[in-house]
Amino acid sequence: MGIGDKPKFDIYIILIYLALLLIGWLTIYSAAQVSQYNGILDMDQLYGKQILWIGLAIVIITFILAMDVKFFERFGSIIYIISLLSLLGLFVFGKELNGAKSWYSLGSMTLQPSEFAKAATALAVAKFLSGINISLKNTRDLLLVGLIIALPALFIIPQPDPGSALVYGAFFFALHREGLSLWYLSLVLVAIGLFLGTLVLGTWWIALIVLIAMSVIYMLSRKRRHKKRLPKPRIVLFLIISGICVLYSLSTNYIFNNLLEDRHRNRIDIVLGRVEDNQGVGYNINQSVIAVGSGGLTGKGLLEGTQTQGGFVPEQETDFIFSAIGEEWGFIGASLVIILFMSLCYRLVIMAERQKNQFARIYGYSVAGIFFIHFFVNIGMVLGLLPTVGIPLPFMSYGGSGLWGFTILLFIFVKLDGHRMSYEH
Repeated sequence: MGIGDKPKFDIYIILIYLALLLIGWLTIYSAAQVSQYNGILDMDQLYGKQILWIGLAIVIITFILAMDVKFFERFGSIIYIISLLSLLGLFVFGKELNGAKSWYSLGSMTLQPSEFAKAATALAVAKFLSGINISLKNTRDLLLVGLIIALPALFIIPQPDPGSALVYGAFFFALHREGLSLWYLSLVLVAIGLFLGTLVLGTWWIALIVLIAMSVIYMLSRKRRHKKRLPKPRIVLFLIISGICVLYSLSTNYIFNNLLEDRHRNRIDIVLGRVEDNQGVGYNINQSVIAVGSGGLTGKGLLEGTQTQGGFVPEQETDFIFSAIGEEWGFIGASLVIILFMSLCYRLVIMAERQKNQFARIYGYSVAGIFFIHFFVNIGMVLGLLPTVGIPLPFMSYGGSGLWGFTILLFIFVKLDGHRMSYEH
């Protein structure tokens, strides 16, 4: 693309975006349990408000695509700082809803800054890593980018909103693409596995034996490949890691019983099968699974789902919207939504790889990671495979903040990609 040429925005991403918006709105309309139809712009109904949020999202898209492409890189750090201040301001000026102080009240509207913080953090990470002489092999640089990612998450957790904080693990995809070793992800997965294994088995030493066995297998495989004995420093490191694992495993019950809230402990217990509570904390998950299972192959039809129309699934318009799709659209409809999200993530990775500019590539991988985590965790939660952590399904769950936040996140990258042939440092 030469200077003055028109940008070429990726049509596939735009079509996927519009398809998800349409399916989401139809599902919100169905989940509203309308007794009297007063038009799609009825502001007393959630589907009417969502039309308004969608209209404003189109305005946001127009504004983003009309901006100077270099604006986002130049002011990425400033946008990130403003985002952090908006998260901190919640502790003083925030409005509490459903036990969480995560919103600003703007008259009859509410705004959730954590939904916009993801795009701001992605810009900041891309800005930092694309700087001159920045390398993830440098401990200082690694710690700094880790701090950039951790700060918004640390501000979000006390609201409390651990689900939104969980999403920041998505930045590993971008960091790995830029050279971060898979060992860091392995350590996180081992920590999670050891934690859950200790809870499920009820004793720390069985989980530890499994961990040590896996470590020994790994070391023996490396010894066989290199045809020599493992160096003493590697053996010492293994012993140190084993000791840390023992202490970590011993502290599992304390962490679980004292640092997590009752609702989070109960949800984890239900998913792990340690308790059964279909009428209490587990009610949402149980009703959601019933709704999805009752849809069969082709579903019961729009406005025909008994679970959906009867209002048996709480928060179905937001976090549990996929259960309405499963019931009324069936396996075919649910599979279509999953394919759309997988196509979205796959296309984003392709777009990220074709970037000539490092800032755009890092931002693209961050966007792909964020959408994947949201899609994976939300659907896993609705199907009862993961604990209920309260994160929305992008472009489909009801709400202006979520829709606008995801739209901004996506279309900044659409803008960067559209100018990829001419966009340089």
